[in-house]
Amino acid sequence: MTAAAGEAPDIDEAVERLRAGGLVAFPTETVYGLGADARQAAAVERIFAVKRRPLGHPLIVHLPDAAALDGWAAHVPGTARRLAEAHWPGPLTLLVERSGRVPDIVTGGRPTVGVRVPAHPLAQRLLRAFDGGLAAPSANRFGKVSPTTAAHVRADLGADVDLILDGGPCAIGVESTIVDCTSDPPTLLRHGAVTIEELSATAGVAVIEGTAGPSRAPGMLESHYAPAAAVELVSDGVAAAARAAVVRAEGRSVDVLDPGPDGAAYARHLYEWLREADARGLEVLVVVPPPDTGLGAAVNERLRKAAAPR
Repeated sequence: MTAAAGEAPDIDEAVERLRAGGLVAFPTETVYGLGADARQAAAVERIFAVKRRPLGHPLIVHLPDAAALDGWAAHVPGTARRLAEAHWPGPLTLLVERSGRVPDIVTGGRPTVGVRVPAHPLAQRLLRAFDGGLAAPSANRFGKVSPTTAAHVRADLGADVDLILDGGPCAIGVESTIVDCTSDPPTLLRHGAVTIEELSATAGVAVIEGTAGPSRAPGMLESHYAPAAAVELVSDGVAAAARAAVVRAEGRSVDVLDPGPDGAAYARHLYEWLREADARGLEVLVVVPPPDTGLGAAVNERLRKAAAPR
């Protein structure tokens, strides 16, 4: 069932389904999330089953406001407080020491939990009405391209979701920045709309990058965000045209993605373009990445994972 954009989404029904252990897909400013009551282990288990997500891969808990942070964290460092004050509501996830109220399944048994306050007005309405935490990864099958519209959620998950709240296309289009606030100095685990430069300025210390290595947070697997088409990264338009010609000569279907240097526009449409490649049945998508600055850094992180061996 979908509450369509332009209609009054039935927040009361969504809250009722969530409290009964159901799954509700909802929009955020980044991508659509697949939400369950984070306090109900059985409901969270449904997320893993529906997404076909490996158990042990941690989830992010979405909160209505920064005041709710203390209920989910055993300890909130001053750095986390400053980052929350500056960037919430918004596309920033903070990794903090978990409190005893957080079920093991949410964190994959880890001592930390990722939390954020989304900025999308419909997500805000839902979270305030629910008055709790929603565990919510992206609303798609695990490892595949994240959804940025309600139609993407329906196409991916269908009747496996109890209710889809349609808030229109996501404004940012790639997942939130993740910062580990339990380390000293804080560590960037995933790039997003809040850049490492902005994080360092807010934190008052130089945030270091730790996007490689063991999976401490969502999106850290080497291969992720991947369409069925093989993604090949090249340096520029000339190289893209040359590589596409070679692929065509091999008898494979191919196209080039080279939308230009605007990182924000690239991020907003990236997953839509990857999905279109599959809808067209392309075997190869040759991609020219944007400059590695601003949101371009987040786009490039996703493209590298989409192009990684599967």
